[in-house]
Amino acid sequence: MFAVIRTGGKQYRVAPNDIIEIEKIAGEPGDIVELGEVLLLGGDSPKTGSPTISGAMVAAEVIEQKRDDKIIVFKKKRRQGYRRTKGHRQMLTALRITEILTDGKKPSKSAAKPAPKKVEAKAEAKADTKADTKATDKPAKKKAETKPAAKKPAAKAAAKKAPAKAAAKKSAALAPAKKPAAKAKKS
Repeated sequence: MFAVIRTGGKQYRVAPNDIIEIEKIAGEPGDIVELGEVLLLGGDSPKTGSPTISGAMVAAEVIEQKRDDKIIVFKKKRRQGYRRTKGHRQMLTALRITEILTDGKKPSKSAAKPAPKKVEAKAEAKADTKADTKATDKPAKKKAETKPAAKKPAAKAAAKKAPAKAAAKKSAALAPAKKPAAKAKKS
């Protein structure tokens, strides 16, 4: 038995255990996805839809999410000095077709989800990182304390410069004022 399905604006002929690459759809590796747009069911008694067959569905398991090869888009207008180069990599989902369902049946195979293992591993990793951060927090505080100590002499140097500026202002105030600029003659 085979089916023709539509997804991502394209049509694919699929049979159980086929591996196809389609445009990206949501799902983690190991998840079971349902493709509901079945256009044709083939086999002993073929059925066609108008446009789809109601109640028919294809179940597939997500193998991986990946990117296609790069496509180079090059535009040129001759004798105009116009050239543009762009690249594109399409996001793809690799699927293994598990079964073709008719009459509104649900997929019999549910995904064996490795998520609980990941959650436990993440919890352990978080506990490890918390222990690591506690160990690293103490040296970080020491570094923070040493940095302001290095800045204090610079602050003293700035304090020394400030009276020099004040003295320059006082001497400028005591000095005779400059003459105003000469006015331009009108002619």
